[in-house]
Amino acid sequence: MTDQIQTLQEVAEYLKLTEKTAYRLVAEGKLPGFKVGGAWRFKREDLEAWIEAQKNNN
Repeated sequence: MTDQIQTLQEVAEYLKLTEKTAYRLVAEGKLPGFKVGGAWRFKREDLEAWIEAQKNNN
């Protein structure tokens, strides 16, 4: 499924970050996410696009 939804914990693991760092990045608007019932969720395709943008910016 291309638009798989992931939790903050799953994203942190995927990006090899601590959950605290992932939370800070999304809260600052630096990581693409959205809230569902007060909990952060992430679309896998948005994360892939964000990763490619980060690679191109460096």
